[in-house]
Amino acid sequence: MTLREKVSEKEHLLTLVSANNLSQALSSQGKYAEAEKIARETWALREKVIGKEHPDTLTSINNLGLVLYKQGKYIEAEKIFREILVLREKVLGKNHPVTLATMNNLS
Repeated sequence: MTLREKVSEKEHLLTLVSANNLSQALSSQGKYAEAEKIARETWALREKVIGKEHPDTLTSINNLGLVLYKQGKYIEAEKIFREILVLREKVLGKNHPVTLATMNNLS
């Protein structure tokens, strides 16, 4: 991600993909605070660059919800998952596999 930021700008789509991947990797290693920080930044930048309803932005929001859940921040995670569900139903439809995966996050 650092190299991508040097080669291109922080808001470049490929930099945002790298940031999202880094957040997931940190979460998988149990480094939740750092993962949460990067997930929040990535979500904000993606929302600014490609819009709130873009599937990649929704993925970033979902990843933040997962990190919050892993930290035991269940109320905040649930709020995010409910928001994503509404947006994914609107954008992708109620029967889309990604929408159904979001429903699973709420169970």
